[in-house]
Amino acid sequence: MEKRYVPVVVRIDENGKKNPKVIEFEDKKYLVERIIDRGPAACQSVGGVGIKYTCVVLGKMTELWEEKEQWFVVVKR
Repeated sequence: MEKRYVPVVVRIDENGKKNPKVIEFEDKKYLVERIIDRGPAACQSVGGVGIKYTCVVLGKMTELWEEKEQWFVVVKR
């Protein structure tokens, strides 16, 4: 497993709540179809502490992490 930092397009609402909309990964853009859950967590597989967003991307559950104002995903090598 590997931590990969990625660009993310985020909408911030009037209350300051962040809503990721698009994840850019390996020169492709992936639409975040839905956010299932979000909250503080520790990433056990690759380390790091931040906000974990459980999202639906391409119809599948995906974890997107925000750590110190940077975004990452966990990928298999």
